Amino acid sequence: MPTRTARTAWNGTLQDGGGQVELTSSKVGTYDVSFPKRAADDAGGTTSPEELIAAAHSSCYAMQLSADIAEAGGTPVALDVTADVTLGPDSAGGFRITRIALTVRGEVEGLDDAGFRAAAESAKKGCPVSKALTGTEITLDAALES
Repeated sequence: MPTRTARTAWNGTLQDGGGQVELTSSKVGTYDVSFPKRAADDAGGTTSPEELIAAAHSSCYAMQLSADIAEAGGTPVALDVTADVTLGPDSAGGFRITRIALTVRGEVEGLDDAGFRAAAESAKKGCPVSKALTGTEITLDAALES
């Protein structure tokens, strides 16, 4: 399996500085990062490590869930996955990712609600990004769409 690379160029202090994170392997873009905007409610056109982790987690989970649905005998038609990553204070000092809330709504053929929920839980445990984030509370809200 390949190794993927991202690079960040940072200038200045934590509070006054800023940087750009480049998705080097894919070459799909370079995005501004800043700590004050990371900690603000309005990101103001910048991304953050938490948003990048949310992107990684939601996409990885969607891939794993599509595989787990097929393994359970279903056919995934459409999956809508959101990952909400929360940054908060760490009791040991500084900050930490305190919680990740996964939400998935699926259109699936061949599985009932219980089968979908079982596949969704299996995917939460089997997703490589979930495994990498062991130690962080990860919740799941999974439901079939009518």
